[in-house]
Amino acid sequence: MKGLGREPGRWRTSSHSSGESASCVEVMLRPPRCVGLRDSTHRDHATLALPAHQWVALLRIAVDA
Repeated sequence: MKGLGREPGRWRTSSHSSGESASCVEVMLRPPRCVGLRDSTHRDHATLALPAHQWVALLRIAVDA
């Protein structure tokens, strides 16, 4: 994913997710300074909201792993 951009309220799916059977997490920039997460295979289920600084920390952990 190249980033959330500056379009609050728009869900984005990873470019690594492809095809009908692919499952992925989608993210959305939510004001103020919050990131929403949801399961792309169950879009109508609950979402998770993280403060932006926790999202950045999560990405850093994933990159270092």
